[in-house]
Amino acid sequence: MEFDAFVLARMQFAANITFHILFPSISIGLAWVLFYFRARFTLSGEQAWEYAYYFWVKVFALTFAMGVVSGITMSFQFGTNWPGFMERAGNVAGPLLGYEVLTAFFLEASFLGIMLFGKDRVSNRMHLVASFLVAFGTLLSAFWILSLNSWMQTPSGFSMENGRVMVDSWWAVIFNPSFPYRFIHMTLASFLTTAFLITGVSAWRRRKKVDGPATWNVMKTGIVIAAVLAPVQILVGDLHGLNTLEHQPAKIAAMEAIWETERGASFTVFGLPDEESRETRFALKIPYAASWILTHELDGEVRGLSEFADHPPVGWVFWSFRVMLAVGSLMLLVSWWAAWHVWRDRVPGPALLRALSWMTFSGWVAVVAGWYVTEIGRQPWIVDGVLRTADVVADHASATLTGTLLGYVALYVFLLMAYIGALRYLASKPAASMAIKKQPIVSQQQGTEGAH
Repeated sequence: MEFDAFVLARMQFAANITFHILFPSISIGLAWVLFYFRARFTLSGEQAWEYAYYFWVKVFALTFAMGVVSGITMSFQFGTNWPGFMERAGNVAGPLLGYEVLTAFFLEASFLGIMLFGKDRVSNRMHLVASFLVAFGTLLSAFWILSLNSWMQTPSGFSMENGRVMVDSWWAVIFNPSFPYRFIHMTLASFLTTAFLITGVSAWRRRKKVDGPATWNVMKTGIVIAAVLAPVQILVGDLHGLNTLEHQPAKIAAMEAIWETERGASFTVFGLPDEESRETRFALKIPYAASWILTHELDGEVRGLSEFADHPPVGWVFWSFRVMLAVGSLMLLVSWWAAWHVWRDRVPGPALLRALSWMTFSGWVAVVAGWYVTEIGRQPWIVDGVLRTADVVADHASATLTGTLLGYVALYVFLLMAYIGALRYLASKPAASMAIKKQPIVSQQQGTEGAH
């Protein structure tokens, strides 16, 4: 690989999106978990739920801030490194990004202040409403961003005039063929990421003996979410794969490293794809499994890479997909192991607590791997079949891009370490002693004062 301006610009955007996606993958699910905590406190009056709420709302605020800052940086790169994209596809990208800011960001930013600073200042009902609106705002944000990304994968509802994209139908643009699958898949991924985050932190606090009255409530909530949604995610992933096979068959061929079209294609569990020799070395295969997974028929036909003049780099897509599958399978096993303890009303033992602690950031690994499959699997197109990535990159000097790339990576590593360090600091603080008992929620004018 030659590290010219094009490759360096792609690497820089990859660094940005890798860092950015970590935070929306938490904030989408965590916002709804916070709404659940607030609702449980409202219905039961148990102070443990309010304690859980105020502990995790701090994490949410930090996560939200990191997501906003990294998202702005990523947006700037459309102008600095990829001006051709906005010039030629801005009629789609500009409005969708604008809708995300107008309908989602303002909603989240406005009512997050009430969640953070509204204790004893607004009524409990207003606090509950604010929590819901922030959670709804995170879904709206995901809706618009994933609509744009899905359109780049499966473009529809447009025509080309003088080399520029012109919208014929906003309905077709927004609800393009892959959007429903990507939106549901990413939303579930966020809930699973959040579930393992809150469960892992709670398990860590229990191991360090700094857990509080809400720790077990939070842990059970995360375990139930993970145990229920993990198999649902597998089903949605299967439907998403069938949609990708229909609209982006070259991506599927790269994911499976299938070089020639064949029936009864095997699934390669492990192997080293070699694009020069067009073979997968040291391959460990399961006969007929790829055809069964992709077509639901043992002798189903799967198109090979040889049929496509343009296809993505096989190694990156192949391995990213397997990392995602491996982590997802591990999440399913660990969540069901923990759910067995919850169902039997048994306190997790040291081995399970340690496993849950290790899985704290497993959702991040799966999400990043999944995004690599999605984004690298679209290459060499920035809008599949419409605009080539190489045709929209800015003509910068390689030295300039190298310097900014190194700067971005260094900054992101520092910020990520700071984020994890802040989370560890919050989790290490001994919980304030408080009685766990049911108390009625007082009048809306008094807010939550009577529950303290």
